[in-house]
Amino acid sequence: METPQSAVERSAIRKVAMRLVPFVGLMFFINFLDRTAISFAGPNGMSRDLALTAAQFGFAAGVFFIGYVLLEIPSNLALHKYGARRWLARIMVTWGIVALLFTWVSSVEGLYVLRFLLGVAEAGFFPGAILYLSLWVPARHRSHILALFYLAQPLTIVIGAPVAALLIEAHGLFGLEGWRVMFAGVALPAIVVGVIAWFYLADRPADAKWLEPAERQWLTAALQAEQSSKRVEHVAHAGAALMNPRVWLLALVYFGLIYGLYALAFFLPTIIGGFEAQFGSKFNVFQKGLITAIPYLPAAVALFLWSRDATRRGVRSWHVGLPALMGAISIPAALYMESPATTVLAITVTACAIFSALPAFWSIPARFLSGAAAAAGIALINTVGNAAGFMAPFITGAIKDATGNYQAPMFVVGALMAVSALVIFAIGAGARQEASELQGRVIAE
Repeated sequence: METPQSAVERSAIRKVAMRLVPFVGLMFFINFLDRTAISFAGPNGMSRDLALTAAQFGFAAGVFFIGYVLLEIPSNLALHKYGARRWLARIMVTWGIVALLFTWVSSVEGLYVLRFLLGVAEAGFFPGAILYLSLWVPARHRSHILALFYLAQPLTIVIGAPVAALLIEAHGLFGLEGWRVMFAGVALPAIVVGVIAWFYLADRPADAKWLEPAERQWLTAALQAEQSSKRVEHVAHAGAALMNPRVWLLALVYFGLIYGLYALAFFLPTIIGGFEAQFGSKFNVFQKGLITAIPYLPAAVALFLWSRDATRRGVRSWHVGLPALMGAISIPAALYMESPATTVLAITVTACAIFSALPAFWSIPARFLSGAAAAAGIALINTVGNAAGFMAPFITGAIKDATGNYQAPMFVVGALMAVSALVIFAIGAGARQEASELQGRVIAE
């Protein structure tokens, strides 16, 4: 029989999931599309018009993350200080304005500058969104909420790749090349949605007028009780978070996952564009967009099912480690396939692996970080991970230029994802040992 408290809990979590997650997910959708739009522009006219080599394209894709990394932690601390509603809305409008300027880029140097500035503008958005949603639900519901949020990332490619292709095919609109039309088309929604976010979001459950009083009271009390019940040795302030070994180990895990994510995101359209030379298969721009989207739809399904299992069982190290191992094997294997279909199948396995691991991973830091430490620790993990966002496309492009193919750089991706798997298994083993020792002390006392 359902108690009044459990009924209030269920209705409160349902309202948070329905009210906040779709909107913040939409913001993330636009965010990921804007930062990866260059991957669609490159093989569809931009690289030719700006005379880019693979290494220059990789550097342009990756230089985004230098600006992003430099301001990641300050931006997330500002969000903690000024409130998510104002800060996330500000970030979104700013990056939308910068993204719109890509429409008129005319040189390699200009492309580098705009990509750097886009990273500066977007700094803090993703960890801020993770932190924001984490502040709305207790830990036992967090992996489910974050999984729903993370669905926006693979769906960005499922929906965004064909949309980007249609915009590119609008060549000549307003006298612009197709890739320039695409940049404008994906930038404008960021400005519009950013303005809406200022009025739509609330900073905390106590400010949510769309919750019933009993729901607001339950969420506020549950979150406060969770914070006060955390173990004494949990990290209590931002400085300690930056010195905590577990934070840095998690950052290393995230580095490998993000290296795989962005190697895939930035170079998959280019690899698909090479099917004609490799296999003799010819596809138009829209067909290439649809093929690019194929791996991400199963990835969205895998993400949802894997995260549901993690919510039911409680997140374990293998919820991150097993997908990381699967990705480590499948991504280099993709380049040894003998047809476009089998290549896309191997890439689909990689996409499923990466996107299954990420939501489970992000439920782990909040277990031992709180308050300003959560803001700093999550930002640090994301900062180190996004260093891979710079390195993955740049190193992939440079090795491709040096070797003439993508086989060697994909083995680098596989090796780093394997390291992520080994480290997260080691973290899990250490956590189990700590729990066992703590239980032993309690029994002894």
